[in-house]
Amino acid sequence: MAAEEPQQPQPEPLGGSDADGVNCLAYDEAIMAQQDRIQQEIAVQNPLVSERLELSELYKEYAEDDHVYQEKIKDLLQKYSYIRKTRPDGNCFYRAFGFAHLEALLEDGQELQRFKEVSARSKEELVAQGFTEFTIEDFHNTLMELIERVERRVPLPELLAAFNEPATSDYLVVYLRLLTSGCLQRHRRFFEQFLEGGRSIKEFCQQVLTPGGPL
Repeated sequence: MAAEEPQQPQPEPLGGSDADGVNCLAYDEAIMAQQDRIQQEIAVQNPLVSERLELSELYKEYAEDDHVYQEKIKDLLQKYSYIRKTRPDGNCFYRAFGFAHLEALLEDGQELQRFKEVSARSKEELVAQGFTEFTIEDFHNTLMELIERVERRVPLPELLAAFNEPATSDYLVVYLRLLTSGCLQRHRRFFEQFLEGGRSIKEFCQQVLTPGGPL
């Protein structure tokens, strides 16, 4: 009887683990590319902060039979005439607040001086809480430079242009996030009552407000 030949190892089918890994990687890359395209489209279509628009423009964004939102717009029109839109990039709240407050301070010199004093000492307060000074200094300087422009009564179009300059606008957003994080942590006993999932305020700030920040 002839001896049996040793069996040769069979190559794995293309559907094996290596192929699955390649397919998953290609899928992840496709998703990331799609997200990049969406962000680019948003950036092209939406300025960081828009010019003033008639508030009635909101009617066009909601269906006529969407009675809930149509009524909300009517309520807003009783108090306001104009709106500004901000780019929906995850920083819209901070950017909108920052611009609206500085725009208002152009007409309120007394409040401007109070805000300038509070802002000037805010860096030392954050450093006292454990934030690294050299890490936050540039962001703080951006805020103070914008305040000084308002103090010089910069024309509104120039202030708007500053907020549409990504370097300036994004630095301000970072500092407003740092200020928010610092405030939440100073009053952690109060704010932790609103957190779910057993997270601490410090964990919330690291995950939501300042990922990778010096907390």
